[in-house]
Amino acid sequence: MKQFTVISGKGGTGKTSVVAAFASLAQNAVFADCDVDAADLHLILKPEIKKTVKFHGLKIPEIDKKKCIQCGKCHKYCKFGAIDEDINLIKDSCEGCGVCKHVCPVGAIKMIDRDSGFAYISETRFGSMSHAVLNTAEEASGKLVTLVRENAKTLAADKDLVVIDGPPGIGCPVIASITGVDLVLIVTEPTLSAIHDLKRILGVANHFGIPAAVCINKYDINLENTKEIEEYCRRNNLEIVGKLPYDTIVTEAMIQEKTVIEYSDGDFSDKIKKMWNRIERILEGD
Repeated sequence: MKQFTVISGKGGTGKTSVVAAFASLAQNAVFADCDVDAADLHLILKPEIKKTVKFHGLKIPEIDKKKCIQCGKCHKYCKFGAIDEDINLIKDSCEGCGVCKHVCPVGAIKMIDRDSGFAYISETRFGSMSHAVLNTAEEASGKLVTLVRENAKTLAADKDLVVIDGPPGIGCPVIASITGVDLVLIVTEPTLSAIHDLKRILGVANHFGIPAAVCINKYDINLENTKEIEEYCRRNNLEIVGKLPYDTIVTEAMIQEKTVIEYSDGDFSDKIKKMWNRIERILEGD
């Protein structure tokens, strides 16, 4: 079984639209949306949820008021202001560090699980899907990404491929979404910020020894910047597996809750198909 992650150094490059198009083309595959902070692959794939699992991220303190002697140490030593002077927990401020439990002289505080989100096992018209949602302002998104990938691996026990929609950026969730995969596809666009972030995300992939390829989306909106990306890729032995033009058909397909492959069999879809064929050959060792 191969694992393949689509990532981008910044949001808005068209990464999820590309992943959805690949879902139309992949055979015997499982799909995973690891952008748990702002998941949107489900908007196109329309998954039917079969199983829901609560996700526990950081632990939070539970204060036993019967044992508490009101010494105030938990309030004093909490650096996040999560316990007030009356020894009441302010959940939204708690970072789960556990110092309150450590300093309590009478053992009145214990750390308990906090519901931080949900992980889902679903079926789509293209195959099984693992995805999740992290509650607003929750931490530990990297842990939830790991859970999504573990679920995807289980679903892919008799499959050939796991296609992963990774989060943007270079942080912990990105690392969790690319660790151990066979290839990452970096989707970029010819803007100054995207070029800068392409270099940063490539640095992360190189650090973990993961082969990378590049797709330049909307390459024709700034041909000068596209040329700069091409020259950068050439200097760094990066293969550009696809160059996609700006086309409103992508948005039109999205509005219809379809992949661009489903919506149109025109030139844009042909370019996606050629890119997918090249990615398959790379995964097969070409």
